[in-house]
Parts: sequence; C-alpha cells; structure tokens
Amino acid sequence: DDGPWPVNTPSVLKTLAEECTKAIFFPIGKHASYYPEILKQVAAAGHTVGSHTWSHANLNNKKLTEPQRKEEIEKGFSAVKWALGASPSPFFRFPALQHPPEMVTYLGERNIGIFSTDLDSFDFKASKAQTIVDNVMRKVDKMGKGIILMHDFQKHTGEALPDLLRKLKAGGYKVVHMRAKAPVQT
Repeated sequence: DDGPWPVNTPSVLKTLAEECTKAIFFPIGKHASYYPEILKQVAAAGHTVGSHTWSHANLNNKKLTEPQRKEEIEKGFSAVKWALGASPSPFFRFPALQHPPEMVTYLGERNIGIFSTDLDSFDFKASKAQTIVDNVMRKVDKMGKGIILMHDFQKHTGEALPDLLRKLKAGGYKVVHMRAKAPVQT
C-alpha cells in the first residue's frame, strides 16, 4: 500500500524479482502521479496494480460527502491509469481499512474487488526490519495463511522483505499472485 516511492519501491521490486514473487500494489493516486515511472516498473515486472484512493482519505470520515468519497475512489483509479498508461486491475483497498457500507456497495456496483487484510505487518510503526519479519511470521504461523499488509513507503519494509520471503518459503507458505480478468473502467 501507499506507494510508489523512490528508493523504497524499487528496493521492494528488486527483492520480489530475486525471490520470483509477485504482489498486488495498491498505490495512492496522488503518489502515482508523482512517480509514474516507478509505477510503470511495477507493472512491467508483472505485478498486479489496483488503487488506494486519490489522497489516502479515510472514506469513513463523516465530513466527506458521498460524492467526495466516490471522487476519491474514481480519481485514484484515473491517476493510476494515467501513470501506467493503461487501466489498472479492478482491485481496491480502503485507507485505514475503513469500509463504509455505502462505499462497499458502490464498489460492488462498479464490479471492483475490495481487498482487506488478515495480517497487518505494522511495518509503518517498526523501527527495525527484524521487528517486521518477527511480527509477520508470528501472525502467519498462528493463522496458517492470509493476506499480509505491507507499505512500500517504509524503508524497513524493503529491508525486511528478503528475509521474510525466505522464511515464508521455508515454512511451506506460498505467495499467491492474483490477477484480474479485465481492467477497471475509469
């Protein structure tokens, strides 16, 4: 979530390539417009790209009107499309994992898949890569599976990823690459 970012996103891409692993990226539209070349690298490497709103606004915020919430969603997808030069996958993750029912309905009517998470790495709070690895492995070992939330704006995420992917593979876990049948219509 939350990319793309110089240095950190390329670091994540390098590790994913070295470990023959694909991921789903949920970029913020505004960030995609800042660094379209990095987002193009994500797509060129074969990763799935969805959207995470235009500005990472919490869509559960009651100060936002319904049209403003929809605009956050649509502008996010449009910015990602602009950055990629092609429509992204119809995959969306709500900022702060806040799912207002009317926006869930809206996305469903738009045939856009909503991704939550089973295991939050809390990488945005970690001060060391090892903390991220330990936290994720403890949770995945307890649950046995799940969608792992990580952020490519965080330096320690890129540092943790090589060890984390090796430990997941050594533990018998498999990373599943999800792809859409068709791109989102913006």
